[in-house]
Amino acid sequence: MKRIWAPIAMVLAGSALVSAASSLSYPDLVKRLTDLEHLATLPTEGESTAQWSSYDRASKYDVTSGKYIRWDANGDGGGYIRQEGGQFVFAEMEGPGCIFRIWSAAPEQGHVRVYLDGASEPVVDLPFKGYFDGKNPPFNRPALVHTAALGWNNYVPIPYQKSCKIVADKGWGSYFHFGYTTFPKGTVVPTFKRELSSDDAAALDTADAIWARRGDAAFAHRTGEKQVTVKTVVKAGGTTRVAKLVGPQAITILRVKVDLPPTPEDRNVLRELSLRIRWDGEAAASVWAPLGDFFGTAPGANPYRSLPLGLGDDGWWYSYWFMPFGKSADIELANAGGSERRASFEITTAALSLPIDQYARFHVKWHRDALLPAEPERAIDWPMVKTTGQGRFCGVMLHIWNPKGGWWGEGDEKFFVDGEKFPSTFGTGSEDYFGYAWSNPTLFQHAYHNQTIAMGNKGHISVNRWHISDQVPFHQSFEADIEKYYSNTRPALYAGTVYWYLAPGGKDPYEPRPISERLGYWSDITLFSVKGVIEGERLKVLSKTGGNANEQTLEGFEGDWSGDSQLWWTGAKPGDRLDLAVPVSKAGKYGVTVALTKAIDYGIVQLSLDGEKLGGRIDLYHEGVIPTGPLQLGTRDLLAGEHKLGVEIVGANPKAQPSYMFGLDYIKLEPAH
Repeated sequence: MKRIWAPIAMVLAGSALVSAASSLSYPDLVKRLTDLEHLATLPTEGESTAQWSSYDRASKYDVTSGKYIRWDANGDGGGYIRQEGGQFVFAEMEGPGCIFRIWSAAPEQGHVRVYLDGASEPVVDLPFKGYFDGKNPPFNRPALVHTAALGWNNYVPIPYQKSCKIVADKGWGSYFHFGYTTFPKGTVVPTFKRELSSDDAAALDTADAIWARRGDAAFAHRTGEKQVTVKTVVKAGGTTRVAKLVGPQAITILRVKVDLPPTPEDRNVLRELSLRIRWDGEAAASVWAPLGDFFGTAPGANPYRSLPLGLGDDGWWYSYWFMPFGKSADIELANAGGSERRASFEITTAALSLPIDQYARFHVKWHRDALLPAEPERAIDWPMVKTTGQGRFCGVMLHIWNPKGGWWGEGDEKFFVDGEKFPSTFGTGSEDYFGYAWSNPTLFQHAYHNQTIAMGNKGHISVNRWHISDQVPFHQSFEADIEKYYSNTRPALYAGTVYWYLAPGGKDPYEPRPISERLGYWSDITLFSVKGVIEGERLKVLSKTGGNANEQTLEGFEGDWSGDSQLWWTGAKPGDRLDLAVPVSKAGKYGVTVALTKAIDYGIVQLSLDGEKLGGRIDLYHEGVIPTGPLQLGTRDLLAGEHKLGVEIVGANPKAQPSYMFGLDYIKLEPAH
């Protein structure tokens, strides 16, 4: 991948280091969209980032008991603060501050109004969909305002000096996030207007162009820039020093190319190799991750381009994270595999814009299931990162192994800053956090969020989200969790690579993980099937007196269904009948076995074959969705040809939700002797 020194990028040659400034212009705020050096600066007192969202307000922290109440509540589409005069209050913030991210899964035509600094008239008054559809300036920059796999995203900054209030009319849609940063008191920021000055519009256009190009085309030369090129061989089971750099300076570009076998063999190799970086002679590395995971996608080499990380089609991985150090940077590559590996490194460094004591140090750590919460009522929270000290949270790459298929990620993100008991960021779903929606497996690439593997949500999934303009500063501690609804035994397994800055002396509790944790927990996906059966979803429907009969995929549920599917009869009522054609190839006496499904909204049924009852009534109520397994219903003498399997809805368990559903996994006819 060749570096392209694009003219548009030269605007950003000087980093916008304004964290301690008393005044921020609109172009200053827009530069936060692309300024990776700012992330490395220590946060100032009073600086914070939080989010208003439509999360389910049933989730609460009870101060009296110290317990988390309904922490897994999942009705996340319509939450709000309160109602006023028929409108919904979405958000209320005190300034000085800036909205840096707006997201929705289903924006509609109901208006959403943004009131700034106590004004009686809204500065933005648009249908909620109008914030995202590219038709309304300044929300018409296609890289900054875009959809990704059904998720609607708007990253145009909306600053305010004193206050911000957001309200919505009925019909606004469902699901929202408004992410915002609050600046230290006394900071002067402009009050947003949709009619931008020429300088403000030019700043947005520049940021939009950089976001559109991303990667190596996005950044310009820095003061004192130098490049070191290293070619190395790391032996099996060995570690090699790639470079030891002398400070004070910063790594601004790290590029790596590795001789890899073709996929899927590359998946193991990129987990066997690991990158380790120590700053200023520290004993424990601040950066440690399997090589591929460090660059934001796993497993394997999956080309994509984001603003700070990516993999080009030419095989070069790149990182643009700004990594300052005072005395030294010691970079090593380790190989836990059984074969030696060759790698090429290009490391670019530059002079610091500020004294070294104004910078934190870059941290990256990979883990699986580390530091799980002690509180049983918080068992659903999967910690992405826990750290103490002062710094900024900058993002995560999540690798999911989901061999059962179905939607893996219903869980909300929760950020606890500086010892908060209730998180100041509380999301609405895993895909929502990563900028998409409705569990859509479509791959996408953007500056701040990417889905690099999906496999139809079955098998490997890899998603990332970078917090750059919306980085999360912390002064004492930080914990970022994402809810994990499925247990490891399903299996649904997570591996996280987390990126943050931490002041020297802060606590990073993560240690390098052995190769036994990095490999061997995924395998080839095999479809469960029962031999010799007639799949329910393949049976011809002869007649029905009500409802609809269709195939339903059951990958997302616990348990095994043959072919991972069933025939699903919905919309019926007591007295309705469904007749299905069962082919018999040879006359004889057969044992009849069926496998059905039980669930909370399933009915009581009576089965028959050619008009004669098969066994007694079967109650299909259960609190969860489970397979019945094989149910033996006696023997029948059958002629060759087509026979009629009848299903009649005869009622429902008193505990059931009265939807009277029915699911047929398979029927099996075995010769009886």
